[in-house]
Amino acid sequence: MTTLPTSAPVFDASRAMALARETLDIEAAALLGLKQHVGPDFVQAVRLMLAVQGRVVVMGMGKSGHIGRKIAATLASTGTPAMFVHPGEASHGDLGMIKPVDVVLAISNSGESEELIVILPLIKRLGAPLVAMTGQAKSTLARHADLFLNSGVAKEACPLNLAPTASTTAQLALGDALAVALLDARGFKAEDFARSHPGGALGRKLLTLVSDVMRSGDQVPSVGLQAGFSELMREMSAKGLGAAAVVDAAGQVQGIFTDGDLRRLIEKGADLRSSTAEQVMHPQPATISRDALAVDAVDLMEQRRITSVLVLDAGGKLCGALNSNDLMRAKVI
Repeated sequence: MTTLPTSAPVFDASRAMALARETLDIEAAALLGLKQHVGPDFVQAVRLMLAVQGRVVVMGMGKSGHIGRKIAATLASTGTPAMFVHPGEASHGDLGMIKPVDVVLAISNSGESEELIVILPLIKRLGAPLVAMTGQAKSTLARHADLFLNSGVAKEACPLNLAPTASTTAQLALGDALAVALLDARGFKAEDFARSHPGGALGRKLLTLVSDVMRSGDQVPSVGLQAGFSELMREMSAKGLGAAAVVDAAGQVQGIFTDGDLRRLIEKGADLRSSTAEQVMHPQPATISRDALAVDAVDLMEQRRITSVLVLDAGGKLCGALNSNDLMRAKVI
């Protein structure tokens, strides 16, 4: 017997758009409603996590577990040691990951997740403080916790009021609120964030030093004050920087000569054949320390509207040079 194909449901574009907008309205209202729940228990939770000697152990089942993993990752990347432990696996050995010096953040919208409830007595016996994030103040989880963070919402965005939607958004936002309060209390700075994100764009900008990207040694174009113009041009051409430093006998930078300087002198009709580097150089060039951040070199170039900068060591002597191409290759720009 041949089975006839089932006809596809009729797609209503206007209804889809209306539901999308309604979903956003419901979830926005849920987030605004959380503000009234932020009180003494929230403050105490921040105090506990700020002083934790071990880690903040985040737990949750199902969709709350997915949110818990993100909260643990956010805490860890903003200065609070944290990890996620699956409640189901905790009953089969992973509970050993939790120590008395930890703080447990248990997440459950209903507060009755069986896998969490089963291990509550064991967590209490360990002596680790328990913070509950749940939407039900009278739930088993809330009643057994040391602190209660109310993530309750009026309704889910799901038309059936079943699928976790607004409730998980609320959990995520409350977790972000904890992370932000903690990073501020720790005095956490952009540089600290970069250290935990060395592979990202921010890490490159805040951790890369001028010494990491500069040209050094024989790659640095430089001549003495009395060098002839021909020698100056050969040095510029050979090193490909588009500029050459002019230094004194002690290695101190006295000036710079660039492609732009050359064009301007030619336009003026100057006789360059008998000129020395000292006569054609531009005095007081832009310089930067080798220990400065590469992003500071970018700022200097933008402020001066230049494409090259000379690098000095701690004694003020020429030790390197870099241009905008070097910074782009290092992905600082």
